[in-house]
Amino acid sequence: MVPTKPSDQILITVAPTGAETTKADCPQLPTTLDELVATAQECEAAGAGMIHVHIRDGEHRPTLDQTRLRDTVQALHESTGLVVQLSTGGSVHDPLEDRLKVLDAQPDSCSLTMGTTNFGDDVFSNPWPFVAELYQLSQERKVVPEFELFDLGQVHAMRRLIDTYGLPYSGKVHCDFVMGVPGGMPGTAAALVAGVAMLPDEVTSWSATGIGRSTLPVALAALSMGAHLRVGMEDTLTLSRGVPVERNAQLVERAVDLAALAQRTPMSPSDARVLLGL
Repeated sequence: MVPTKPSDQILITVAPTGAETTKADCPQLPTTLDELVATAQECEAAGAGMIHVHIRDGEHRPTLDQTRLRDTVQALHESTGLVVQLSTGGSVHDPLEDRLKVLDAQPDSCSLTMGTTNFGDDVFSNPWPFVAELYQLSQERKVVPEFELFDLGQVHAMRRLIDTYGLPYSGKVHCDFVMGVPGGMPGTAAALVAGVAMLPDEVTSWSATGIGRSTLPVALAALSMGAHLRVGMEDTLTLSRGVPVERNAQLVERAVDLAALAQRTPMSPSDARVLLGL
């Protein structure tokens, strides 16, 4: 069941890189393996329990190269205690077959977007057969899925997926509302309330992510509802108008401060593993 009262702990997930921002436009974006590991260590120390990972190639371009994915998972496991979640979204240009192979890198968790979304001028393609295949693969590989919800129709699709294929192998259902993407649901409290009202009873935990200017409104609304948070430079590059983010840990630290106002403390990675059923 969806928790009816706030926990005294909060899972803070950091999404440090993403696939949209270029290194040229944002030199402080962690795109190399060394930069990603250093960022992960700093964010863990600041209060993050999980890291949501996109990787880049030698030219800082988004890639789903298997060797780089495996090396990244291994390096993060060796250097941090964080739950390592790989994005199966990649970039909007990655073929579906390459996105299925992400689980070959043996992450703890994977993102699983529940439908196709207009993503600015592009289309983030997640047709039903692909979603169903990826979900069944996560069950077989014992990888915990985080269901990514960009609009209310995708909440309904999650209900259909669970009804059709059963629960994740862990028995836990964790989802994340991704809000404020042009083409998806707005980053407002009203939209979040509507989405939460539609969640299946099987959901055991949920978080929210506000893109760009919706970062703070979504975070505050989610905290008021006892939810968890995802933050990071994948989702926003400014702390306030005209003030750029210099390191992902700044966003984690701010999330910790906001959570403290709600009398909640950040989960350790080991507590996050319990929450997610790892």
